[in-house]
Amino acid sequence: MKRVLRILWIMGVIFSLAAGLAGCSVSKENRDKVRDLEFQTAPSEELPQELSKLISEKVSQPFKLTYTDDKNLYIAVGYGAQPTGGYSISIRELYLTENSIVLATELMGPEKGEDPGTEQSFPYIVLRTELLEEPVIFK
Repeated sequence: MKRVLRILWIMGVIFSLAAGLAGCSVSKENRDKVRDLEFQTAPSEELPQELSKLISEKVSQPFKLTYTDDKNLYIAVGYGAQPTGGYSISIRELYLTENSIVLATELMGPEKGEDPGTEQSFPYIVLRTELLEEPVIFK
């Protein structure tokens, strides 16, 4: 009987630890908005040289990356090769949570009636915002 009680006690301790760890992971994924982030679209000629090089290496495939200098956080999203021109990228959300930055973007196709041409395009966008240390979650 003592052995059964001891096993049950050990199982209870293990269960409690597991439940505690699961609770920690939920709080780490807290995505409640603290505040919206202000940003500017950074023109390619104003990008740091190293970031421009990274983008040029990745532009033919979809990519998501971040880059920091001593003043700014740059967040870049590319959608890879598209069959024609006329594509644009819409920023749906950019906000700070307790422990992350959340960015949601959407690729928009050519407008109806627009002549997108016949050449492939490689749409991407680079946002410049305040220098923050939190990781970026791309939606």
